[in-house]
Amino acid sequence: MTVRILLADDQPLVRSGLRVLMADHPDLEVVGEAATGAEAVHLVREVNPDVVVMDIRMPGMDGIEATRLITADRATTRVLILTTFDEDDHVYGALRAGASGFTVKDMALDDILAAVRVVAAGDALIAPGVTRRLIAEFAGRPEAVPERPRRPVEGITEREREVLTLVGRGRSNTEIAEDLFITVATAKSHVSRLLTKLGARDRVQLVITAYEAGLVTLPR
Repeated sequence: MTVRILLADDQPLVRSGLRVLMADHPDLEVVGEAATGAEAVHLVREVNPDVVVMDIRMPGMDGIEATRLITADRATTRVLILTTFDEDDHVYGALRAGASGFTVKDMALDDILAAVRVVAAGDALIAPGVTRRLIAEFAGRPEAVPERPRRPVEGITEREREVLTLVGRGRSNTEIAEDLFITVATAKSHVSRLLTKLGARDRVQLVITAYEAGLVTLPR
């Protein structure tokens, strides 16, 4: 199956580089390019891509607002953030807006392509090490997340609560299985049930839920 991709970045060189890179892979097809968030929202409605590779800092409507509008309007279109991690303080906001994951611009190009395929397949790109960095850096900042009373997560079992806590810590299914002395298949099953019970779009939203529910302590 060919993955239809929309590139949204205000830097023409970035878009051009990604387009040339993806042209060498028959399973990837760039169906449009956008230089602003507003243009990305418009083009998504026209070309209906599988994945939008989205920058955050763009003139006018930024990538966060564009992500919110796209994911609210198009349930089948996934958004993969492509940003500069050390400089961009809005990645957490983008994930809360509905993005399915993120990559950073200094990653190996093959890793960026792998990320596109992962997101297109309906999973979330949230590698354990990156998850810990992301949440520690952004979710713990008062200015990044509005103050709100923390509510307990209801309707899940104690085992599922343990799994949700480990997901929030950035643990993979394999690591969860090792921590809880269960099989990887069982860990994956628990995660799937959590997605259904909590109405979460993907694993990224489970991470956010775990933090907003206070199941994981934020480093300060």
